[in-house]
Amino acid sequence: MDEEVIKLWPEGVPSPLGDMPPEADFTGPSGTSIGTAMKRNISDPTLTVFLPEPDKRNGRGVIICPGGGWRIVAWQHEGVDVARWFAARGYTAFVLRYRVMATPADEAEFLAVISRMSSTLAAPLPAAKAPRSIRELTNNDPVQVAARAAGAEDGRRAVELVRARAGDWKLKPEAIGMIGFSAGAFLVTDVALEPRAAPLAFLAAIYGGEVGGRTVPADAPPLFTTIAHDDRRLFRVVEGLYTDWSNADRPAALHVFSRGGHGFGMVRQGAPTDRWIDLLGDWLDDLER
Repeated sequence: MDEEVIKLWPEGVPSPLGDMPPEADFTGPSGTSIGTAMKRNISDPTLTVFLPEPDKRNGRGVIICPGGGWRIVAWQHEGVDVARWFAARGYTAFVLRYRVMATPADEAEFLAVISRMSSTLAAPLPAAKAPRSIRELTNNDPVQVAARAAGAEDGRRAVELVRARAGDWKLKPEAIGMIGFSAGAFLVTDVALEPRAAPLAFLAAIYGGEVGGRTVPADAPPLFTTIAHDDRRLFRVVEGLYTDWSNADRPAALHVFSRGGHGFGMVRQGAPTDRWIDLLGDWLDDLER
């Protein structure tokens, strides 16, 4: 059966990000995600629904936000593969295809941009010089700031739509959580910090996310986060997220793996990070007790 695709803003997005080349699919050109399906130049965001088998339904839902540096959406290994894992456990899963910054229409020019991004993330860096905030990586680029805000706007809209239609999928509206990867982890954390609605049931921020000086709400959802120690651009940022959540007396779990790099998602690479999804499963089981 084909998955249902839901437009977030059928009447048009509330804050367009400017001129956008045609949306395009491509495959990861290198690194951990080589050969996996990805998307870029997204201006009309959607949710794709992945249903569990009827006899496995548990009444819970999860909105999945892939990463991609606010330039692309890592559709397969941080989206569809994650949705299928959740659906196998009885969750109704929704993959969010959110708005991102424009990338060059020319493929060669675009691949050069992606290569520079990947090189920056993988370059050696002493732990003492590791950034504590995403702003140290992005230099507070206004286009990227706008894309991050648009992604969070799409995330809140996704939660609103899933709760409004919870009965269609036999979900409990209060049992909707979010998981995000890299830029998607910042997205879901932004939603949890400023939900503008009832709090999420849970929050999983995978190699990303920060409080950024904001107040963690007294009813903030339980947090699961994980990072590889050799992810030198983001491991201190994620440690800070855990510390801020814990200092606010909200439930929080942090797993730091010795190696695995950035962007591993559901890719098995024979590294310690291969176990992150099993630890998430154990954590979710414990929440349900």
